[in-house]
Amino acid sequence: MSDAELVLRSTRVITPEGTRAAAVVVSAGTITAVLPHDAPVAEGARLEDLGDDVLLPGLVDTHVHVNDPGRTEWEGFWTATRAAAAGGITTLVDMPLNSLPPTTTADNLRVKREVAADKAHMDVGFWGGALPGNVKDLRPLHEAGVFGFKAFLSPSGVEEFPHLDQEQLARSLAEITSFGGLLIVHAEDPHHLAAAPQHGGPRYADFLASRPRDAEDTAIAQLIAQAKRLDARVHVLHLSSSDALPLIAEAKRDGVRITVETCPHYLTLTAEEVPDGASEFKCCPPIRESANQDLLWQALADGTVDCVVTDHSPSTADLKTADFATAWGGISGLQLSLPAVWTEARRRGHDLADVVRWMSARTAALVGLDDRKGAIAPGLDADFAVLAPDETFTVDPAGLQHRNRVTAYAGKTLHGVVRSTWLRGERIVADGEFTAPKGRLLTRTP
Repeated sequence: MSDAELVLRSTRVITPEGTRAAAVVVSAGTITAVLPHDAPVAEGARLEDLGDDVLLPGLVDTHVHVNDPGRTEWEGFWTATRAAAAGGITTLVDMPLNSLPPTTTADNLRVKREVAADKAHMDVGFWGGALPGNVKDLRPLHEAGVFGFKAFLSPSGVEEFPHLDQEQLARSLAEITSFGGLLIVHAEDPHHLAAAPQHGGPRYADFLASRPRDAEDTAIAQLIAQAKRLDARVHVLHLSSSDALPLIAEAKRDGVRITVETCPHYLTLTAEEVPDGASEFKCCPPIRESANQDLLWQALADGTVDCVVTDHSPSTADLKTADFATAWGGISGLQLSLPAVWTEARRRGHDLADVVRWMSARTAALVGLDDRKGAIAPGLDADFAVLAPDETFTVDPAGLQHRNRVTAYAGKTLHGVVRSTWLRGERIVADGEFTAPKGRLLTRTP
């Protein structure tokens, strides 16, 4: 321990080997050792005794819409990364759409990186986009360091990011597979959506009927078939339909290289509780019924669903109209994702090690950052969240760091108070006080 700069001591440290009392040694921003709780502190090292607060690895959120540049009135790197850090997230990967320009060429990626460079309070990586007609841009984006490529199979909601039909999906997926890339997919079938009743108006039941489960199920079945044919690596974004789970489980058993995420709002909110006109609950695919939610939790427990990410997709308050047909679809959840998931997880008998697996270890592995992020282990970045898991708080939108403080969690009482967040051994937020931005822009490991 002669080179130790910092020791964080807690009676509850979540490590890959289990939760235990430990002292975590940090030098030059890297974890160098995980020692017994009573290990002597090296001369010159600073001790942070966290008592019984839990030390967990910083969360890795691989599904965030930062909207910067171009729609910074919706969010932005400064506010998004502050909100993430306040919620115990230390790494995020930014989606390629809702910014202008979208991240669909290497030149556009350079623009995005230049904008983010001095605004990131924590580490940020980038997805590329797969659009009709940009197959030629996919390899250059891959070589520029994006972590993979996002595609929509139904309209995205913004004109500059059109969806792929099945022929276009096949071409993009073949190109991405040729260089060993990853395609992540918004899987809803446009034909099922078009055939569904489209009433509009304030009734949530009408909106739910307009985004039926079979739209997800069909699109996922088509994606599985394409992935199987090409031996491609694919990832299903924001799964909400439990009806698709048997298809996914069978594909995994058959060796299809498919992973799946779901989101805090699908795990903690239910269609039955959404008031009419409350479009802060609108997202696509939608929040479904409580029985559906129970099956998503079972799928997390058995590994059919791999991970949990926010799909943070904010907008200005004026776009959240009372008409579910015209309101912007997206849930703002960066700052609240950990306590929201933990609140429901503990009620269902899960522990914090499960939450860390879903929201840190597996997300880091998804994007190939598990050699740097996602666990408290020697050789990894000293990224941490310090959590008081038994303390509660009531969500007050005024206390959020998001640029637009519209939240479906307003008024909810949640378990889990994030005391502080650490990036490479430096405390970046504690008790609502932030340091200057210290984040790095990440690229895919070759």
